[in-house]
Amino acid sequence: MNSMLSNSASTPLPWHALRVRSNSESLADQALRGKGYETFAPSRRVRRRWSDRIREIALPLFPGYVFCRLDALRRTPVLQSPGVVEIVSVGKSPAPIDEREIEAVRAVVASGMETEASGFLRIGNRVRIGAGPLAGAEGVVATIDGRRKFVVAVSLLQRSVSVQMDEAWLLPAQ
Repeated sequence: MNSMLSNSASTPLPWHALRVRSNSESLADQALRGKGYETFAPSRRVRRRWSDRIREIALPLFPGYVFCRLDALRRTPVLQSPGVVEIVSVGKSPAPIDEREIEAVRAVVASGMETEASGFLRIGNRVRIGAGPLAGAEGVVATIDGRRKFVVAVSLLQRSVSVQMDEAWLLPAQ
């Protein structure tokens, strides 16, 4: 197994958020993958209208950030990658992101449901999705623009992503 991806045969390295230059999410993601790092640069599909056509494009779900599994003690290759500005830290120490938060964002993106970036929300009840394409993901229920939505937060970035859900799929989180 690649030493950049794991600190032992069974324990993967923690996820970290990398702040990247404006509009450089794809560049940083590709450069890091080329170096053997596991990355996650979630995006969402949006429709944009030009004068002669309407086109669907992918936009970063968290503009200015890419997630990467890395050993915080060996961060120089990551910091020297094109587009990477810094590893999001608390004080001077790179701060890992909870694996469950990354998996919940992955589930939202993979669901194919319409997503939108949201401000970080601390309100609402913690829930788990019991059925459908997001089964097993945990988040909170919130009212956004008068609609009830399922919200997944990345605490370290103080950012969230929301998706409209069938409330029959929601169960209290354990």
